[in-house]
Amino acid sequence: MVVMRLFQIVMSAFGKADNRRIVIAAPFLGALLFAAPVWAADENVPWTHAISMHGAPALGPDEPFPYANADAPKGGTITLGVQGTFDSMNSFIVQGGWTSARGMREREFGNNILESLMVRSYAEPFSLYGLIAQRVRMPDSREWIEFELNPEAKFSDGTPVTVDDIIFSLDIVRDKGRPPYRNWYAAITEKEVTAPNRLKLTFENGDNRELPLLIALAPIFSEKHTDAENFDKSSLTPPIGSGPYTFKTVQPGRLVVYEKNPDYWAKDLPVKAGFDNFDEIRIEYFRDETTLQEAFRKGLVKALQFRDPARWATGFDFPAAKEGKVVQLSIPRGVPAPMQGIAFNTRREQFSDLRVRKALRMLFDFNWVNRNLYYDLFKRTAGYWDNSELSSIGRPASEREKELLAPFPGAVDPDVMAGTWRPADADGSGRDRKVLRAALAQLKEAGYVLNERKLVNEATGQQLAFEILAKNEDEEKLALAYIRTVELLGIAVNVRSVDPTQFEDRRTKREFDMVFNTWYASLSPGAEQYGRWSTKAADTEGSFNFVGAKEPAIDALIDAIVGARSREEFVDAVRAFDRVLISGSYAVPLYHVSDDWVAHWQDVVPPEQHSLYGHEFDTWWSSSATQ
Repeated sequence: MVVMRLFQIVMSAFGKADNRRIVIAAPFLGALLFAAPVWAADENVPWTHAISMHGAPALGPDEPFPYANADAPKGGTITLGVQGTFDSMNSFIVQGGWTSARGMREREFGNNILESLMVRSYAEPFSLYGLIAQRVRMPDSREWIEFELNPEAKFSDGTPVTVDDIIFSLDIVRDKGRPPYRNWYAAITEKEVTAPNRLKLTFENGDNRELPLLIALAPIFSEKHTDAENFDKSSLTPPIGSGPYTFKTVQPGRLVVYEKNPDYWAKDLPVKAGFDNFDEIRIEYFRDETTLQEAFRKGLVKALQFRDPARWATGFDFPAAKEGKVVQLSIPRGVPAPMQGIAFNTRREQFSDLRVRKALRMLFDFNWVNRNLYYDLFKRTAGYWDNSELSSIGRPASEREKELLAPFPGAVDPDVMAGTWRPADADGSGRDRKVLRAALAQLKEAGYVLNERKLVNEATGQQLAFEILAKNEDEEKLALAYIRTVELLGIAVNVRSVDPTQFEDRRTKREFDMVFNTWYASLSPGAEQYGRWSTKAADTEGSFNFVGAKEPAIDALIDAIVGARSREEFVDAVRAFDRVLISGSYAVPLYHVSDDWVAHWQDVVPPEQHSLYGHEFDTWWSSSATQ
C-alpha cells in the first residue's frame, strides 16, 4: 500500500505543469521501494489540533482561549487611536512595511484581515491551535510539518482558501517580503501536496526547532486578489483576507474602518470564541501624542494604552474621568518586560568602540528622570528579559551557559557572567560625580581627553558628538534629560525630532546616531532574534538589527536558542544570550513597568481575564451590544 501510494503521487506529479508544487520526485520504482520505510515512518506521526514549542499545548480541541469571554455580546463600534500616520497596506515588505495601516494583522488590535494556518494562544509561552489548518502534524525531529486545511476556510469574497493560496503566500513573501519573514520561508526546501487539502513542508534539517511554528503563523493571501508582480511596492490597495472583517473605509494617513463580515467562516470555531465582537472597528490617526490624548478625553477615542507615567498619573482630571465614565485599568503582565532603550548605531565611527558605548550607558540618571518626570512609577531596566526566568540579571552563569560561551572569550564581562552587573545607579542629582568619573575613565581608555571643556579624540582632535533621533514629545523630553548629564563631560549632543514616517524611514535606512527603540520580549524568543541581532541582519535592508551588531557569540547563541530540545536547554541559551547583549552595550537601558496601562470609556468592556501580554482589543465588546 505504501509503495502504491508513492507511485500514485509521482504519477500525479508528472501530470502537473505548475512547478511550484514540489512533490516526491522518484522516477524509478526502485527508488520508491527504497523510500517506503521513510514514508511509513512519516505516516506514523499523529495528527493533532495544536502544537507547542516546548511541552504540550494546554487546551483540548474544543476549549476556547481563557482570556476571551465566550459569551461576549456582539455588535457596536470601538474607536481606537494611534499617534502617527500610514502610507501602505502591506506590513510584510520593506517599502512601507514600517508605516502600514494598523489592525490588519497584529496581537493588540486583532487579526482583522489576514489570518494564518494556526493561531497563537497568548495564555501560553508558545502554543498554536488550528485555524485555517484544522489539523497538523510534525515529527519530534521537526524536519517537516504537514497541514490539513479546514474545508470551510474562505476569503472574504467567498472563495475557498486552497493549498495553492498557501503555497503562493509562502513563495511571495519569500521572494519579495522583508526580513525576517523571507528568511523563514526560504528555509522550506520542499512543498508537497499530499492531498487536495493537505500540504507538507520539509526543511533542510530540524536544527531550527521554532521554524515549523513560524511557518504555521505565516500570513495567508488570496492568490486571485494579490498583485504578485508589484507585491514588494508600497500600495494602498486593501488586501483580501480570510479574517473576520473587511475594509469599509481607508483614508490614507487618517482613518481605517473595519466592518464585520457576517459570513465569516471561522466564527463558530473554539479558538474564535469571544473574539471579534464589534460590528465596526475604527482606527484614527493623530499627528502627535497630545492631540491623541485630547481626543481620548473628549470620547472620540474609546480605549487607549498609556506608556507615559506622567500622563497616567495626572491625565485623568477631566470631567468624564471624575464622573466614573472613564476607567483606568492596570493589567499585570506575565511576560518579560520589554527592553526600552536609546540604541547606538554601531556603524557610526564614534560608537564603534565598546568603551565609548559603555561610558554613555552610565550617564542615564534613572533616579532623576523617574522622580522628576515620571512620578517614581518606573522600574529600571537592566537586560532584555527582565522579570522572568529568562533573565540573567542576579543569576550567575550556569555550567551549561559557560559551555555555550566558552568558544567566545571576552564576549561577556566578568560581572555580567557572575550575575552581579547592574546599570549605573546615579544619586538622582543629574550630576553624580562618581558616575561621571567612571564614565570619563572609560572614555579616556578609548582615546578621548578633555580639552577646554570639550571631550576630543586625542588622535584626531574631533569632539565626541552625536544626534538622538526622536519621534514625539515624550522621547524628546527624555532625550533632553539624558543630554543634561552627557554634556557635563564635554560631549556635544542634539535632539532631532521628526514625524513618525520620517522616523521609521531613517531608522530603516540606518540614518541615525542614536534612536529610541523597544525590543519586545516573550517567554519563547526564537528565530525572530536573527532579524534583530544576527551578523547577516546587520547589513540587510529592512531588518530589525538597527544597532548593527556583528558578534559571533550572538549568532551561535541564537542557533542554540532555536535548536534547544528542552525547556532547561532553552532557558540557559537565552540567559547566555542576554549576557552577551548586555556586555555589548548596544543601548542605554531605560525603564519599564510591570503592568499594562489601558484606559477606556464605559462604552467598551474588557474581559475579566487577560492574556499574558496584557490587553487585546479583539476580545473586548460594546456595552450597548444586545446579541
